[in-house]
Amino acid sequence: MILADFKDFPSQGRLLGIDWGARRIGVAISDADQGFVFARERIENKPWSRIGVSAVADLISAENIAGIVIGLPLRMDGSESETTMAVRNFARELTTYTNLPIVFVEENLTSFEAGDSMVGLKRGKINENIDSQSAKVILENAIALMKRNFS
Repeated sequence: MILADFKDFPSQGRLLGIDWGARRIGVAISDADQGFVFARERIENKPWSRIGVSAVADLISAENIAGIVIGLPLRMDGSESETTMAVRNFARELTTYTNLPIVFVEENLTSFEAGDSMVGLKRGKINENIDSQSAKVILENAIALMKRNFS
């Protein structure tokens, strides 16, 4: 179920953060207390197929996830783009695999923040890990927002 905000989102349990991309899906998972977030190996995605969404559904089952946070890419003026619509479609498809609560958070500039956190890695390693590092930033930002507004 897609929620409008964090009001009814789980404040305990492992959370999954997602940075959706047409070719790669970055993923990160929190611990059960939502105090730490760990980037996981990215998931390969193929546009117009269910490969990515089914792989995410498998991860949800394997990791005992309680809630899902998906980064929502908006234009700098706050309007939606084709990519925004693709992310919303991905979330709707995900609801056919799970009834866990899903919340969107604005993700603008998370790739830059993720890149900054990866200082010291070689360029190839940064490109390989940037999607899941972005998912980690998305999930960390969401947890901070929840604690600030709903605790």
